[in-house]
Amino acid sequence: MSYAAAIEGLYALAGELHAAPGQPRRKFELNEMRVLAEALGHPELKFPSVLVAGTNGKGSTSATLASILSTAGYRVGLYTSPHLSRVNERVQIFDPKTAGAPISDDDFAALYFRIDDCARKLVEEGELGAYPSFFEAMTALAFLAFAEKKVDIAVLEVGMGGRLDATNIVEPLVSVIADISLDHTEWLGATITEIAREKAGILRPNGVLVTLPQHPEANQAIGEAAVSQDVRGVSAAEYVPPYTDVDAFGKYSLNVLGERIEVASPLIGAHQQRNVALAIAAACELRNNHGYNITATQIAEGIRETRWPGRLERFSAAGRADVLLDVAHNPAGAWALRAALSHLDPEPKEIVAVFSCLRDKAISEIAQILFPLFNRVVLTEVPSPRAASLEDLQAAAEKTGVSFETIADPSAALQQAIASTPANGLIVVTGSVYLIGALRENLAGAGSGYGHEGA
Repeated sequence: MSYAAAIEGLYALAGELHAAPGQPRRKFELNEMRVLAEALGHPELKFPSVLVAGTNGKGSTSATLASILSTAGYRVGLYTSPHLSRVNERVQIFDPKTAGAPISDDDFAALYFRIDDCARKLVEEGELGAYPSFFEAMTALAFLAFAEKKVDIAVLEVGMGGRLDATNIVEPLVSVIADISLDHTEWLGATITEIAREKAGILRPNGVLVTLPQHPEANQAIGEAAVSQDVRGVSAAEYVPPYTDVDAFGKYSLNVLGERIEVASPLIGAHQQRNVALAIAAACELRNNHGYNITATQIAEGIRETRWPGRLERFSAAGRADVLLDVAHNPAGAWALRAALSHLDPEPKEIVAVFSCLRDKAISEIAQILFPLFNRVVLTEVPSPRAASLEDLQAAAEKTGVSFETIADPSAALQQAIASTPANGLIVVTGSVYLIGALRENLAGAGSGYGHEGA
């Protein structure tokens, strides 16, 4: 079967976070994922893994750790979500000392139809109560790909939460929890404590946790979960640099594995220093206690070679304003973007936003954080069944008092922003990964991109 048929089949599957009108919302349940994995031969147990959860920073942490491990000479699988342009981006293979690459279309199709055949049989026999969801199918596909490509280790980004996430059927060598804030409250809980307990579901009895001090409620919930399971905690705090040690280019020095290294991550921004610290701590843990041969020099090189597009990624072209892409999809991400914009050099004459997000996000709060920074905001829609309506976006914008206009088509919205912004201005495209994905490919073909950051 073809790649196109595989993509069509995948996108026809139910999503965890969206239900058609009149249909019940899908329940999060790990048992059905385990049944599917067993029928596929338990691919998730055929490679060592690191599981990374959190509200913001888990993707950046995962990408950085995968780059470090590849630089150290290991074949690495990297599973992340969502994707920007093509679904294959979620499943990457890093051959030793090379940047990661999405699995091929042919491999994707072959793996998808194996899962499809298996799932249909399980449903017919009553072993599964329902066909796998989009994310369950993608996670199973990643597990099969990593098993068949014989990766030395896989870095797995949790999709949402942790306790009931489809990735959580692995037995990780190390569990990493990045920064936690309010997001997906309809599914994970209305408080930091409730959300942190869900994230702590990736811990294992007598396992290892790498994390950083953060919100007091998150610290307490994670700490209680760790103590109850005799988890050994590894703090990444020693790898977070003092503010005064970071130069104007975001570079700083650290003591790692008894050596002094220069950290020069392309993931710019103060919040990224925490994500890099988590990746360093995880790499040191793998080296010190799990047999992975990783040097301080390789850690520095792996950080430097990290690629994680769509996060403070800047595109320039002659005769027009620069365009900055950033996935600020929740209030914490919006604050991180706001902080980055406050340190722009040189300061743009005019700054304009192209914004859209999903309807289950904190639209008004994100707007209150970001919109006052801009001279104008162009509101648009994203290609997703979960997209916020222009009416909802307009209502949020009106509360901020910012000057705005609405253009439904994302490409037309960006072109209008470019046409109406002076060449020494700046256009910021933000609010949803789906918006970034819809616009990034055209920008990448038209101008230079540099600088990656994200929450």
